[in-house]
Amino acid sequence: MLGSIDCIHWEWANYPNALRGQVTRGDHGVPTNILEAFVSNDIWFWLAFFGMAGSNNDLNVLQASLIFNDILQGKAPDMSYVVNGNEYKYGYYLGDRIYPEYATFVKSYTFPADDKRKMFKLAQESARKDVERAFGVLKQK
Repeated sequence: MLGSIDCIHWEWANYPNALRGQVTRGDHGVPTNILEAFVSNDIWFWLAFFGMAGSNNDLNVLQASLIFNDILQGKAPDMSYVVNGNEYKYGYYLGDRIYPEYATFVKSYTFPADDKRKMFKLAQESARKDVERAFGVLKQK
């Protein structure tokens, strides 16, 4: 299964004016809640973490995410698989450059040097578009 993880700021239209500063970030200008989601290429949501105040950034959301806390503490569900003869216990997530250097995050090459790396970069960018497409579907509803 190939998928990607990302966050979206969901506008909170009827938030009380007196408390707007708690959930508003300067680059959005309106109160928001944050949705962090892991989405596969068929727009299936495998993970959703919703409800953090919009004044947080993606790294704050990651720090509070229950699934990643479980991975860091070694309590996540066992999803064993083998790649190039190496066995891995936990799943991996495609992330962009903002995510920390955790073994569970696979990031794209900035400047792929050969055809193999170029193909990997294209596949990862395609998967990253899947999560953006899924967010687009949610916003239409």
